[in-house]
Amino acid sequence: MAEFEEKYIEKVIDQLKEPKLYKVFLVNDDYSTMDFVIMVLMSIFHKSQSEANSLMATIHKTGHGVCGVYPFEVAETKVAQVAVMAEKYRFPLQGKLEED
Repeated sequence: MAEFEEKYIEKVIDQLKEPKLYKVFLVNDDYSTMDFVIMVLMSIFHKSQSEANSLMATIHKTGHGVCGVYPFEVAETKVAQVAVMAEKYRFPLQGKLEED
């Protein structure tokens, strides 16, 4: 019986895969203030002040910036949190996700 259990456990472990990861990024717009983008980066993505400043500058200059890489459900939640926060503060800031 133990041999069967070991083979079964090995088979299950072999079938386990790491979840697909998704990049979450913010898209620059002409209306969201730099301070608001920094606030989003610090509160939702847990960036430090210096990381948030640097990433905000990247978003401003290039049109978008990757805020983090997460499993799908976490990435989807981060995008939803950005939408809620943007609506609350009346900014059009958008979060997007794409497969890594």
